[in-house]
Amino acid sequence: METELNRKNDKFKAFKVTAVICGLAMVLSFAGCGAKKGTSAKSTYASTTVIKGSENIKPISISSFFENVGKNTGIYKMIHTPTPDEVAAEEASKEAMEIAKAQQLAASEKDLAEHPVAGWQRLVMLAIGFLIVYLGAAKGFEPLLLIPIGFGTILVNIPGAGMGSAPDGMLHIIYNAGVGNEFFPMLIFMGIGAMTDFGPLIANPKTALLGGAAQLGVFATLFGVASMNFIPGIDYNMKQACAIAIIGGADGPTSIYVSGKLAPEMMAVIAVAAYSYMALVPMIQPPIMKLLTSRKERMIKMKQLRPVSKTEKILFPLLLLVVTILLLPPAAPLIGMLAFGNFIKEIGIVQRLSKTVENEMMNIVSILLSLGVGSQMTPEKIMHLNSFGIILLGFVAFCIATMGGLFMAKIMNLFLKEKINPLIGSAGVSAVPMAARVANKVGMSEDPTNFLLMHAMGPNVSGVIGTAIAAGVFISTYGM
Repeated sequence: METELNRKNDKFKAFKVTAVICGLAMVLSFAGCGAKKGTSAKSTYASTTVIKGSENIKPISISSFFENVGKNTGIYKMIHTPTPDEVAAEEASKEAMEIAKAQQLAASEKDLAEHPVAGWQRLVMLAIGFLIVYLGAAKGFEPLLLIPIGFGTILVNIPGAGMGSAPDGMLHIIYNAGVGNEFFPMLIFMGIGAMTDFGPLIANPKTALLGGAAQLGVFATLFGVASMNFIPGIDYNMKQACAIAIIGGADGPTSIYVSGKLAPEMMAVIAVAAYSYMALVPMIQPPIMKLLTSRKERMIKMKQLRPVSKTEKILFPLLLLVVTILLLPPAAPLIGMLAFGNFIKEIGIVQRLSKTVENEMMNIVSILLSLGVGSQMTPEKIMHLNSFGIILLGFVAFCIATMGGLFMAKIMNLFLKEKINPLIGSAGVSAVPMAARVANKVGMSEDPTNFLLMHAMGPNVSGVIGTAIAAGVFISTYGM
């Protein structure tokens, strides 16, 4: 649907609004990062992580990484019987994580009691909430998600309302019911599966490489997070770095899922950044696409995709699930729900279930998930330099992901007889179907008869799978 964001007259306005958001985030970051009495100048917010600093996180070498991932495959777990020592070690690890979470919560409550939130900070957060609502309602920036997030931000920051307070606050109940335990992101993936057509990917499977290449933004961001730690007042550990990096996949539910597993204290700003950059796809991607491709490349016409049979569409989600079970079980929650939603759509004999998942359930869960995310937009979690770093790193990750898909298409064209249009590589990010529409729009701006939409849907849906796989790799490495 055409929104104000896509109209030429509003393009510069959108850039101005984005600049205002970043500027506001920087001001708030510096306003909240000053040292408190009796504390060191080092950011106190980074100390609220599940594990305090990466010094307590087991270092991962290349060999140990592959060993860890190998031991987390379904094949290994099916053929390997754990020894009593391994069972005891796993139980001890789970117990240690629970103790660490309890200590984190206690430390956070103590810090808040000693340094209560100033009234002006809540006033600023209320203004941010109204700004998010404005961007969703007036500018069309992912309105289905940003409007509830904005209202959640407003409601949780109303002084004396207690909507985010434990144990009876409405927003607190919503967060604990489905956001903090990753339940709602699972349901969202089920709905995405019911709305997704994997036909273009099945018809042209080599486009899966483009979706995989777009994950370059996810992994490259890890190095960016490490470099940000040299800035005074900013300090991330590796678990937080993994959660931030997923923003590069432009996948909101996956970002929420990974942050819930690895860095729950950063979930709010990560979710808002992920959904904001998803909304800004029509603004961010076209300049990169035009800069990195020639006019001749943008005018490449691709042959019409072959028809995909019903049997292929039915078997695809089952095959996808089996491969995930065997190779990367930590990604099975996301991909499993995606496969389930797609299967009930393609099988055609449970249309009531498919329509419910695609419409009513998806709408209800989106509202609750967004309100729950908004409930975490409180001053003590947002107003510091780490939050500004997340916004900046998310933007860099998204740009690198777009470039990764474009460059992979160029490399593939060196070996292919039938060339592919590099523009569809930009659709390798998970913003379905907006990224595919942008690729099609840029292609038609060069040649109105060059329809790339269905070709771009291949890397687009493979990007969803690729981001889920990246999430599984991070969780298997640092969260298991």
